[in-house]
Amino acid sequence: MPEELSILFDFPDEQPAAHDAAQPARDLPVVPLINTVLFPHMLAPLFVSDARAVAAVEIATAQDRLVVAVAQRDPEVSEPSFADLYSVGVEATVQRALKMPDGTTSIVVQGRRRVRLLNTAQEAPCLRVSAEPIYVEEERTLAVEAMMRAVLSLFEKVVRLSRTMPDDSYIMAMNIDDPGWLADMIASTLPLDVVHRQEILETLDPEERLRRLSILLSKELDVLELESRIHTQVQKEVDRSQREFFLREQMKVIQRELGQLDPAQRELFELRERVAASNMADVARARANDELERLEVIPAAAPEYSVVRTYLDWLLTLPWTEQTEDNHNLRLAATALDDNHYGLPKVKERILEFMAVRQLAGPKQKAPILCFVGPPGVGKTSLGRSIAEALGRKFARLSLGGVHDEAEIRGHRRTYVGALPGRILQTMKDVKSINPVFMLDEVDKLGHDFRGDPAAALLEVLDPEQNNTFSDHYLDVPYDLSKVLFITTANILDTIPDALLDRMEVIELPGYTEEEKLRIAQRFLIPRQLDSHGLSVDTLHFSESALRQMIRIYTYEAGVRNLERELGTICRKTARRIAEARQHIRMIRPAQLQRFLGVPRYDYGRVEEADEIGLAVGMVWTSNGGDVMSIEVTLMEGKGTLTLTGQLGEIMQESAQAALSYARSNASIYEIDVKTFDKFDIHIHVPEGAVPKDGPSAGITLAIALISALTRRPVRRDVAMSGEITLRGRVLPVGGIKEKILGAHRAGIYTIILPQRNERDMEEVPAQIKRQMNFVYVQRMEQVLEMALLAPQPKKTNRTTKKQASKSPKNPPALPNNTPPDEAAAA
Repeated sequence: MPEELSILFDFPDEQPAAHDAAQPARDLPVVPLINTVLFPHMLAPLFVSDARAVAAVEIATAQDRLVVAVAQRDPEVSEPSFADLYSVGVEATVQRALKMPDGTTSIVVQGRRRVRLLNTAQEAPCLRVSAEPIYVEEERTLAVEAMMRAVLSLFEKVVRLSRTMPDDSYIMAMNIDDPGWLADMIASTLPLDVVHRQEILETLDPEERLRRLSILLSKELDVLELESRIHTQVQKEVDRSQREFFLREQMKVIQRELGQLDPAQRELFELRERVAASNMADVARARANDELERLEVIPAAAPEYSVVRTYLDWLLTLPWTEQTEDNHNLRLAATALDDNHYGLPKVKERILEFMAVRQLAGPKQKAPILCFVGPPGVGKTSLGRSIAEALGRKFARLSLGGVHDEAEIRGHRRTYVGALPGRILQTMKDVKSINPVFMLDEVDKLGHDFRGDPAAALLEVLDPEQNNTFSDHYLDVPYDLSKVLFITTANILDTIPDALLDRMEVIELPGYTEEEKLRIAQRFLIPRQLDSHGLSVDTLHFSESALRQMIRIYTYEAGVRNLERELGTICRKTARRIAEARQHIRMIRPAQLQRFLGVPRYDYGRVEEADEIGLAVGMVWTSNGGDVMSIEVTLMEGKGTLTLTGQLGEIMQESAQAALSYARSNASIYEIDVKTFDKFDIHIHVPEGAVPKDGPSAGITLAIALISALTRRPVRRDVAMSGEITLRGRVLPVGGIKEKILGAHRAGIYTIILPQRNERDMEEVPAQIKRQMNFVYVQRMEQVLEMALLAPQPKKTNRTTKKQASKSPKNPPALPNNTPPDEAAAA
C-alpha cells in the first residue's frame, strides 16, 4: 500500500483538458492511499507495496500514465475493494516509478483533477474503476475574494507558529489566484487527518471549501498559540534553572577559594554535574542518580566505592546520542568504494542501495546486518573501512575468532570482582558514536563451552528488532544499537548457527581471477608496498608479465594476501641494496623473479600428463576458494569389497556408494561383466589424505573414475567436472560454481562439465573466464560419459608402468555400443 512521504509544491507542467461537462467516464487503474489524500495540482512521492497497486502503476506506466488516487476508508484493509474506497478521488499522472530493493515501488504522482468513482470495471490484476471528471464553475465574487484573504491571513499565522511547516509554503499560497487551488494547496499542507482532508476534497464549491478550511485553520492556530505559550513558560523555567546553575558555579568557586570542599565532596559534586549535563537515556540517568545517592553514603575507603565510581564512569563515557552525519552523496560514495577496492560489484551496489533507501526513508530505516563470506585475502575486513569512509561514519572492528565466553559479548555482572562491560560496549565507548560501521570479524570461528555460547549472545546484537534495547550484564540498562551498521565476516557458513545466520544478509565475495589480481596489484598492492618500504615509483617497477608469473607460480590462493607478501619481499631486497649503495634492478621482469623469490612453489596448469584409466578430475570448494581434486580408482582380485580412503566424510562416502550402485545397475549398458563386482575389490582413493573432504558434488567424478576402471576407457585429462549423482543417473546441481571454475582455471583446465541447472549460476562467472573455457551442461550420466571417456584401450600386461603416449583428441568420440568387455579385468 502507498505511504505518503511529503507533499511537493509545484506548478503543473501539464493541465487537464478544458472543462467539458459532457466528457464521458473513463476506466482507470486505482492506487489506494492509506492515511493520506492527494489533491489536484499536488506532487506526492508514494511507496506502493500492495500487489494490485503495483500492477496498477505498471499498467499506467505502460499506457497513458494515468491512475486514480483515492483514499481508503479503513487503513487496515490490505486489499481494498470498490466499497472500501471513498467515492471522490483524484485523477493523477505517474511522473516516476522506481522498484526498491525491499520489493516496494517508489512513485511520484501529480494530481490533475477531481473524479467521481462510479463502479468497478475490473478486479484483477489491478482494481480498475469507471471514473468521471468533476468540474465546477468558479466565480470570483467579493465573498470569495474576502474568504481567500482571510484564509491567507490565518495560514500565514499558522506557518509562522508551526515548527514543521516550511516557510515557503506561505509564499506558494500567495502566488495562487485560483480559490479552489488555494484551498487544495493549504489543505494538503496542514496536519489534518484523512477524514477532514477527504471532506475538503469532496467539497466542490470553492467558496464553501474555503469556509471549511478557515474553520480548520482557526482550530490549528488555537492549538499552536497554546503550544507557544507552554513553550514560553518552559523556557522561563529553563532560564531559571540556568540561573541557579550559574549561582551554584559561583558558590562552588567561592568554596574552592575558601578551601571548604574536601576531595570526596568535590568529586561527587563534579559527578552530579556531569550526569545532569550528559545526554544519556532517561533510564540510565535515573540509574546514575541512584548510584550517586549510594556513593554519598559509602566511605571513600570502602571497596564498594570504587565499584560504583567505575560504573558511573562507564555510564558517562558511553555515547548515548552522539552520532556522525551520514553522507547522502551517492556519487562520492561510489567513487570512494572504487578508489579503495577493485571489482566487488554486488557489495558496492548493496551499500549504495542502503544509502539511497536511508536518504528516502530517513532515520526510521533500520540498518541491515550484512555478512561478507569469502576465502581469506579477498578484502572482507578492509572493505568495512571503505564502507565507513563512503558513509561518512566512524569504523569499529571486533575480532570474534576463538571467543568462547558469553561474557565477552554481554559482560560480567557487577557482583564479580573486576567486572567490565562486554566487548560490544567497550568498542562503542572507544568509537564515541552511536552509528558507526561495526565489523564483527571471523564470526564463523566462535566457540562455546561451559562458560556459555557467544553466538547465542550475538542473536540480540544482530537483530534489528531487539538491539534497540540491548542489555549488557554489567551496564544493566537498555542501550540502543539500532543505528549501528553491523557487518560480519566469515570464510564459511557451515559453522554459523542457523538462528544467527537467519538474521544476516549474506553477500558472497568469491576469489579473484588472474586478471583481477593483476589489476589489484597494479592499483593497490604495489603502491602500498612501495610506500611502506620507503621506495618511490621511479625506484622500482613491475612489468605486467612478471606480475602474471608471480600470480601463477609463486602464489596459489583465492585472495591476494600471499601476492602482497611476495611483492613485499622484492621491495625489501631492493630497499637493502639501495641502503647499501649498491646497484639495484629498477624493472622487475619474469627472468629476475627466481633471483628475488627463489624456486617457484607451484606448477601452473596442474593437469595430468596423459589420459589415464580410473583417474578423473573433480572440482571442490574450500574456505580458501576453489580447487581441483583427482580421484583414483583401481581394481584388485578379491571378494567385491569397496574401500574408500582419503579421509572422506559421510556424504562423500554415500556418493561413492551411489556411483557404484549406478555402475552395477547399468553394467549391461556399459558392457561390464557383472562377475567383476564379485571377483574384484574396488579401491577409491582421493589424494591429500590429511585434508578432510565431504559433500555430494564429487558424485559424477566418482562415477566416471569407477566406470573408467571397469570399462578400461581412459578419462580425458583436460576435463574437470562437478555434480551430484542419483541412483538412476540423474545429475543434480551443486554449489560454489564460481569458486570451482576459478580453481579449475588456475589449474589450467579449460573444459568443465556442470549440471544443467547450474547454468543459471554462470552469471556470476567473469566474462573473461567464460570466453577462455568450454562449458558442457548435462542432465544425465550418459552425457557425462560421452564427454569425459575416450575409446577403450587394448589389453596391457602392466598398465601401471605404461602411460598413454598421445594426447586426447579435442572432440572425444561418442560411447560405442559394441565395445567388447575387458577379458583380463573380468577374469
